[in-house]
Amino acid sequence: MYSQNVDFTIMSTPRSTLELHRQRFHQEGAAHAAPARVNLIGEHTDYTGGFVMPMSIGFHTTAIISQGPGGRIFLQSENYNEGKSFSTDPTTWKATHQWSDYPMGVLWALHEAGIDVPPFAMTLSGDVPLGAGLSSSASIEVATAMALLAHAGTGLPLEKLAILCRRAENAYVGAKSGIMDQFIVAGGVAGRSMMLDTRALSFEFLPIPDEARIVICNSMVKHQVATGEYGSRRDEVEAAQAALHAANPKIELLRDATLADLDAAKSKMPEAEFRRARHIITENARVLDAREALLKGDLPRFGEIMRAAHISFRDDFQASCKEVDDLVDIANRQPGCFGARITGGGFGGCTVNLVQTAAADDFVNALRAGYKQRTGIDADCFITEPTDGALALAQQAAAQMQGTQKGALQ
Repeated sequence: MYSQNVDFTIMSTPRSTLELHRQRFHQEGAAHAAPARVNLIGEHTDYTGGFVMPMSIGFHTTAIISQGPGGRIFLQSENYNEGKSFSTDPTTWKATHQWSDYPMGVLWALHEAGIDVPPFAMTLSGDVPLGAGLSSSASIEVATAMALLAHAGTGLPLEKLAILCRRAENAYVGAKSGIMDQFIVAGGVAGRSMMLDTRALSFEFLPIPDEARIVICNSMVKHQVATGEYGSRRDEVEAAQAALHAANPKIELLRDATLADLDAAKSKMPEAEFRRARHIITENARVLDAREALLKGDLPRFGEIMRAAHISFRDDFQASCKEVDDLVDIANRQPGCFGARITGGGFGGCTVNLVQTAAADDFVNALRAGYKQRTGIDADCFITEPTDGALALAQQAAAQMQGTQKGALQ
């Protein structure tokens, strides 16, 4: 058994990682980075064509790449303090249920897409918390993809990049994730959340008002995605979706269903499947309502939607846990908190909290103290804001390099 969210919790700075790579492989490497993400609203909707509203945040995975010595593939994890070597023969690439599945899965997906990557050496390091629902897996995948594409002398647009990384996770790693994580990790924009239609892959960026901050609080209860109940929930969702389609062929995805459709088909599915579908149908509506609230700058309304989303996730989707529920309860009692809910796949991980900017520091102190008193656990909390995704980071790095080269010539 292994967790989809690989333990990249100890961050080396890009400069130190570059130096470690040079010392190990005796070559200068090129650095590529991808952030983590938090989802403000829209949980478990992305694999049924629904709506989500994530943002990229300031934890990162760094991938350093150079030519592979000896015509082989070398992977080094600074966080695991472990290296692995692979043949360049794609027929030998098999998942091993270890951290290397994620970068090798991306390499495999690139090969399947007809993109040949020359032999390489790669060093990975990062600070995305393990099992916290902040998508360390997508951060690794996208950082790896950016490095491998650059090494191959090519690139991909956002949509194709996200689809390729999702394929690596679904088909190689074996985790039943949707498209949201890879899409926002690659395509995030500083200062904005992303409203993503996961069926059409169309999106818009929405501002986070200055008077609010996003606070992430880690329950320190680790969740699993590649194994465990996440997969069971997705199976239940897909079974409910199939039942709805059988009852009404116009319903291709849960995105197309209404509560009236669900009630009409209730006798066609077990109670658990009915409740999972009800969460997703109502969650899609909440994302649309949250968009309107943000456009109007109506933070109290956005907070109400977050609270309702947590109740639905806890009671209908049944994928929360006592510790996360405690965090949400404590948060909602604090002055300046508009709303709080679980974020990520569930069964542990983090909460996301919308808090008045002026109250953010006091909120964090009160939340940590209340959680410690109630559970005995010291929670990690972070006041954050939307950051740039991997594609924007790559553009900035390229512009900086051009500026440096231009200055050297003058």
